[in-house]
Amino acid sequence: MVLEGTIEEIIFRNDSNGYTVAVLSHKDEYTTFVGKFLQLHIGENVRLVGKFVTNAKYGEQFSVESSEVIYPSTISGIKKYLASGLIKGVGPVTSEAIVDKFKENTLQVIEFTPNRLTEVKGISEKKAIMIGEAFSELKKLQNSVMFLQSYDITTNMALKIYERYQEDTVELVKQNPYRMVEEIDGIGFATADKIARKMGISESSEFRMRAGMLHCLNDNSEKNGSTFMPKEVLFKNLSELLGLQIDDYREQFKNVLENLVFDKIVVSFFKHPYNVVMLTKYYIVETQIAQKLALLNTCAQQEDIELSSEIEQFEKLNKIVFDQSQKLAITNSIQKGVNVITGGPGTGKTTIVKCIMTILKQQKLKVMLLAPTGRAAKRLSESTGEDAKTIHRGLEVDFRGENGRFVHNDTNPLEVDAVIVDEMSMVDVMLFCALLKALPRDCKLILVGDKDQLPSVGAGNVLDDILKSNVINVDYLTKIFRQDSGSLIISNAHLINDGQMPILDNQSRDFFFDEKSDVNVIRETIVDMVTRRIPNFMKIDTTKIQVLAPMKSGVLGIENLNRCLQDVINPPSVTKLEEVVGSTIFREGDKVMQMSNNYDLVWVKRDVYSSEEGAGVFNGDIGYIHKINRQTSEMTVWFEDGRECIYPRTEISQLSLAYAVTIHKSQGSEFDVVVIPLISGTGLILTRNLIYTAVTRAKKMVVLVGEKKNLRRMVSNVYTAKRFTMLTDFLLTATEKAKQLFG
Repeated sequence: MVLEGTIEEIIFRNDSNGYTVAVLSHKDEYTTFVGKFLQLHIGENVRLVGKFVTNAKYGEQFSVESSEVIYPSTISGIKKYLASGLIKGVGPVTSEAIVDKFKENTLQVIEFTPNRLTEVKGISEKKAIMIGEAFSELKKLQNSVMFLQSYDITTNMALKIYERYQEDTVELVKQNPYRMVEEIDGIGFATADKIARKMGISESSEFRMRAGMLHCLNDNSEKNGSTFMPKEVLFKNLSELLGLQIDDYREQFKNVLENLVFDKIVVSFFKHPYNVVMLTKYYIVETQIAQKLALLNTCAQQEDIELSSEIEQFEKLNKIVFDQSQKLAITNSIQKGVNVITGGPGTGKTTIVKCIMTILKQQKLKVMLLAPTGRAAKRLSESTGEDAKTIHRGLEVDFRGENGRFVHNDTNPLEVDAVIVDEMSMVDVMLFCALLKALPRDCKLILVGDKDQLPSVGAGNVLDDILKSNVINVDYLTKIFRQDSGSLIISNAHLINDGQMPILDNQSRDFFFDEKSDVNVIRETIVDMVTRRIPNFMKIDTTKIQVLAPMKSGVLGIENLNRCLQDVINPPSVTKLEEVVGSTIFREGDKVMQMSNNYDLVWVKRDVYSSEEGAGVFNGDIGYIHKINRQTSEMTVWFEDGRECIYPRTEISQLSLAYAVTIHKSQGSEFDVVVIPLISGTGLILTRNLIYTAVTRAKKMVVLVGEKKNLRRMVSNVYTAKRFTMLTDFLLTATEKAKQLFG
């Protein structure tokens, strides 16, 4: 539907993303319209394309999909247009004078002969040129945005593209729309390909092959967690993506790869049994990790320190007795430059960390405790009695953008003598590299984690690669120490990890199995468990209960479970405002999770005596919607660690309801009660380490609902998706070089 008219009023505008609510006057009617706009000024004539929608709070509005400025032709219209402040240097008084002089030809004079503006009293030659340039720049911007919008690019993204290419936008995009894949963050291959095909660019264009190859490499990292691809796999995936037969285009594929290597965007080299192709950023990151680990391992060693008395003193104070493997882990962590401690639940990792902290502090060393997520950091702090931070907060996100992503880096290292990182299996190569850069060369590094849990969501397989290298000392903890009488969580977790079925007799006080076969009955049972049965049995609030599901979609996927749980836990109410984003209803009081890293979102953390301000909300952070602003649709979220963050409407899509979350997203977290639906599905997803990870997230109770055969299938399924990484190889090489340099 098309509306043409004059902008009468701007009710709301978010300058950061262009989201605007305004009123259009057309055919003696007034219509409220909403959308993202480059610029809007009162008095402008516009053509809007969109449709009428009904907003639950504001009633009927015209939702704009694309827009076009219609330059006024009448004297009154031109006066109103120029007086709106659209052109820098032209206000109401100057506008009146210019239009009185040039009448209906005003806009043509400004655009084509701006020097004539000096004929108007008070306008100098310099100001005339400035007015002409401002109008010309505005037209170029508007033309570029309209051109991009014709290819279904959003206004916000069009602005981003124009910011990069300026007045050359139309020409450059017409020449090669695929360049945006490399140069514009947020433009993917599918978007560029859609534009290119509309333009008639050949499907065998080298531009298309290049963009497709980069897409395959990036997709491989983001979805599969790999940092490289075997060349033949890359060519096969590229062939399928482009719809081109590999045998017919192999030479062109090789040429494209060679050009990417020449441009230093990818690195390609031979490694048996693969020809390796890596994005340069991952090559740099994995080599830097290897070099810094080798350096720390060599330079921070303190061999032959006697620690038996310190360990004995800790045992007496804490009324515990370490076994030899635990004592060795403590000693190695103090003596080695880098040490890894790995073990399953109940093997004493936390107590060992507490002892290491005590000894290092006795040595007057400055120690930092870190974990990859806010929940993991909070749990580490509670269990050790020491201050623990997320890695991001430890490195300090520079939200002013002056020094890059983190305040602490290789030019501004942390002032620490030792760093302990918990939940190391979750840490990807990008974050680990950033941490290592910030460590002084004589800093001790102790890495703690469970090697049998799921790998990081981000690219890389850091913990596993370090273990495989055999150049960093690793202490494996296998003996179970923490197992209360009548408890089955820990022992069942170890049974699962050993490939044995857990005990499901429902005789314990913390591990229960409810056999159901129909997926709808399972869903109803889970909702009843979370909202009624478990709270009554445990005498706890529903906030302490977390549903962990293997998948997003389906009857027992988190999307459907979240809707069902929200309906019961936080139903609609006249006292609670809502905001609809996509297919999700967000309501005041809802439990939500941040689904991606956002380094720019500002937060405030307040207590009785002080307040702290920072930036950065990270993948997996959980909080609750405190309030929704009716006018701006901004959402205030209170996170579990005390941070308060205001989300503009455009950022709300980064949140998801979190009554149910995927098992992958639960890594590093711990919940009082975990409820897990047992579903049937592909063996590529339903694996032993998935169910093991889910069970080990529970502190006080695990509840499994579903069919025993599905659980048995998961326990026996040892499939793990292979991650192609080079860190182990680089670590071996870096260690040899370090030995040669430092002996």
